[in-house]
Amino acid sequence: MQNDIESSSTQNSTLGSTTSSTKTLNKMTSPERTWLKGYLQGIHSDIDLSQYNSITEVLDRALGKYYSQKAFTNMGVTWTYAQLDQKINHFASFLQNELKLEKGDRIAIQMPNLLQFPIALFAAMRVGLVIVNTNPLYTAREMKHQFNDAGVKAVVILANYASLLASILPETKIQSVVVTQIGDLFPFPKNIVVNSVVKYVKKMVPAYKIDQAYTFTQALELGSKKSYKEITNTQDDIAFLQYTGGTTGVSKGAMLTHRNVLANMLQIVEWMKPVLKEGEETIVTALPMYHIFSLTVNCMAFIAYGGHNILITNPRDIPDFIKTLKKYPFTVMTGVNTLFNALMHHPEFDKMDFSNVKLSIAGAMALQKSVAEQWKSKTKSPILEGYGLTEASPVVCCNPLTGNDQVGTIGMPLPSTEVVLVNDQNEVVPQGQEGELCARGPQVMKGYWKRADETEKVMVDGWLKTGDVAVQLDNGFFKIVDRKKDMILVSGFNVYPNEVEEIIASHPAVLEVAAIGVPDEKSGEVVKVFIVKKDPSLTTEQVIKYAKENLTNYKVPKYVEFRTELPKTNVGKILRRALREA
Repeated sequence: MQNDIESSSTQNSTLGSTTSSTKTLNKMTSPERTWLKGYLQGIHSDIDLSQYNSITEVLDRALGKYYSQKAFTNMGVTWTYAQLDQKINHFASFLQNELKLEKGDRIAIQMPNLLQFPIALFAAMRVGLVIVNTNPLYTAREMKHQFNDAGVKAVVILANYASLLASILPETKIQSVVVTQIGDLFPFPKNIVVNSVVKYVKKMVPAYKIDQAYTFTQALELGSKKSYKEITNTQDDIAFLQYTGGTTGVSKGAMLTHRNVLANMLQIVEWMKPVLKEGEETIVTALPMYHIFSLTVNCMAFIAYGGHNILITNPRDIPDFIKTLKKYPFTVMTGVNTLFNALMHHPEFDKMDFSNVKLSIAGAMALQKSVAEQWKSKTKSPILEGYGLTEASPVVCCNPLTGNDQVGTIGMPLPSTEVVLVNDQNEVVPQGQEGELCARGPQVMKGYWKRADETEKVMVDGWLKTGDVAVQLDNGFFKIVDRKKDMILVSGFNVYPNEVEEIIASHPAVLEVAAIGVPDEKSGEVVKVFIVKKDPSLTTEQVIKYAKENLTNYKVPKYVEFRTELPKTNVGKILRRALREA
């Protein structure tokens, strides 16, 4: 693989070149799906979208079929599907009858993983609202941009962030606010104790004043007095305005229809068939459900599967996280590379019972080989790397669940999904050559909300240009080489940060690493790495020596900077941009 990268890099600094006879995106119908021969037995090549008209129909089926089974657990409190259904109905009634919200209106949900989240989410769907998932860690400026861009009419927010909302509320068109506290849905007296500790002991709730704001418990009480009028959602209706992370510019709202998300739910369920059983799985949900990965995979697909979701409110509290894992014998876990790594480096991790664990799924950032191997050694179950992005609801590819998974790859496209790799001229590149990954399928977004110009940049005749550089291997699997924008150009040679990070991360004294390009008078750019040490004795010289042993010279870091931590998104993805701008 190393030689392949070097070879293509010497040809030109773009994504390859082809002859004029090569197919282009806008001339393609359907490429040959060579990867289908690698599908596990029993997995269909395509999904049947005619089964349901909307996400709500899948929800209603699950609530009826798994009525008495566990649906969500948070901080030791468990709800059945029946209890969830009742709360959803009450909150739906409140939204419709009290707030007078109508089909198509936008509602923002801004909270971490709490029992309140699925209630607000599914209630909003039942009355035909468009959900705007909002990162609780947003600044006031970011909140204002998203709320105004989406035209949000109502907000459901955790009290911890209400002061920021109050500061920008007059500059928005928000008409209604529902404020909740962490313990609102816990039984008495736990609800009082938790809320008091959070507010008065930990002082995590800054003072705020929002006139006529409802509490979450008030909303449920008011909603319980009336029934809501059923609204028919169609596959073409927008279900979510899911905003991109904003790490590459102004945050944009991806319009995800019921069809988009429904398709991805069915694709994921189909992919999991060989290993998982309906109504018998317990999944650990540590990534926040406002993030598209956790939203679709954990919340949506596992609801369809009749799964039991263990909601982790604060995954950064590793000791408490592990206590929760010990308490509930889980079968599936999703996460990011940094989360799996952090868990394994806690002394209590090795004392856990992993006998029930079937698999773990990694997304949002590259899974490092050293982390995958260590996890499998400790848990006797694999981490399967997948690939997706907000604009694809999000999953495009995933490794097979049994037997022939390939560490370091993203697996192969899901059912009803097409993938091609193209150069800078949108020409499809030959097998084995790097190119920008483009995806087409029913999970691909309708476009960006009110941003036709930005939509045109990434959509070509139904194909989504992801901005990720990939290569298709001989066995049909795909491997992400890197983001185009993250590529480092050293003396005309392409250096992919993922490759450098992979090597450095395998050093036994390295805990975390990130690689970027920095300006250089001689070479244009050179590689710089930022490292969090596992072993305090690690030196710059040792890092450089190890890199030289494993990387071609121009890929070897010229600069090494040690840090106590690396900047990350709220889901644990390392922010190279922040390192470049530092």
